[in-house]
Amino acid sequence: MNTGSLNENPGATPPVLTVSALNQAVSRMLERSFPLAWVSGEISNFTRAASGHWYFTLKDDAAQVRAVMFRGRAQYAGFTPREGDKVEVRALVTLYAPRGDYQLNVEAIRRAGVGNLYEAFLALKEKLNAEGLFDPARKRPLALFARTVGIVTSPQAAALRDILSTLRRRAPHVRVILYPTPVQGEGAAQKIAQAIQTASARAECDVLLVCRGGGSIEDLWSFNEEVVARAIAACSTPVISGVGHETDFTIADFAADLRAPTPTAAAEMAAAPRADWLATLGAHADDLTRAFRRLVAEKAQTLDWMSRRLVSPSAYIVHERLKLRALQTRLAHATRVPLNEARHALSHLQTRLAAQLPETGPARARLKDDARRLASRMETQLARRRQALAALEAQLELLNPQRTLERGYAMVLDGKGRIVRAPQDLRPRETVTVRLAEGSAEVGIASVQATLD
Repeated sequence: MNTGSLNENPGATPPVLTVSALNQAVSRMLERSFPLAWVSGEISNFTRAASGHWYFTLKDDAAQVRAVMFRGRAQYAGFTPREGDKVEVRALVTLYAPRGDYQLNVEAIRRAGVGNLYEAFLALKEKLNAEGLFDPARKRPLALFARTVGIVTSPQAAALRDILSTLRRRAPHVRVILYPTPVQGEGAAQKIAQAIQTASARAECDVLLVCRGGGSIEDLWSFNEEVVARAIAACSTPVISGVGHETDFTIADFAADLRAPTPTAAAEMAAAPRADWLATLGAHADDLTRAFRRLVAEKAQTLDWMSRRLVSPSAYIVHERLKLRALQTRLAHATRVPLNEARHALSHLQTRLAAQLPETGPARARLKDDARRLASRMETQLARRRQALAALEAQLELLNPQRTLERGYAMVLDGKGRIVRAPQDLRPRETVTVRLAEGSAEVGIASVQATLD
């Protein structure tokens, strides 16, 4: 313990503390030295004050300590301790300064041994939730009008009597099927799951209640087993879980399609009151009667209105014929007047057109004469051109190299296809092409001799 704050200078006279200051210093020292911890013991001298705070003594065989749990924490405890209960509290060690009493400020309380069970509960809940077993999307709605209700519980359970009493009072028309099973003890979880599976296989119920009364966490533990949760999730019938009291939550509650705070509440959710159904049906019948009467009145009014409009068929035909003749007269007049106007306008336009057209006779005669003269000149010019073309063709034929070759001459071409005209254009051992009248030949040059002047 650090006492430097009480005596800074060893040689100086120690300060004189008041009792309040001393208790406050000790309280702060205890709170710093002992963090929140779980402490187990037996409840003794339990008192619940009018303020809602709990005061009690926590003891074991060799010691005891005072404890207080304030209302803000006590309201979330989930149960009210009794004399002799074995509990575990999560508390802060402190000192009640006005009396100088050492005590525990309790923040949470649970029954002894519940810690391990609660950890197992949380682990299983997290596992099944990760698998999607608690997904709201897979929850099924309850039948609107349940005719048969199945119950999975113990035949000796008080919860069964509450459920039957509630159903008898609210919905005596509902058929009840009991699937008996133990609800606590060794092997109870497997038997509960088997009862649920039996109800699922038979499929004879509109809704299935899985119920039992309240108790400690140990008593309700069968409904925290994985086998029960999986049986509920796999059930072919919608399941309502009503296990324990309102503050009790089990794995079965999360797996079920609907959770009820108590078995009685589960029965109320499963079947709507017969009186409510009858009242609803009566209201619907009254609405239907009023609607039918209103419809009949409206139809009668329509019939009266139509009967006043109804006339004799022969009179109606005569009336329609008169209307038809009037329409024909209007149609004839409407078509005759525009047609006469159009004819008059056309005649006027034809007269104007005839007045505007020029005299084309002399022009046509001149055009024919010009055409004859043009044809004569073209014929004369064409003959002259043909004679000139024939003369040019004759000259071209005389200059055609092919005719020279046909007379026995030949053309010598070098390797590049050029005509050789002088010996200087040739080289020994060079190949030249000799072109004849009817073909060509490749000829090698042995020697070249120049022509002597």
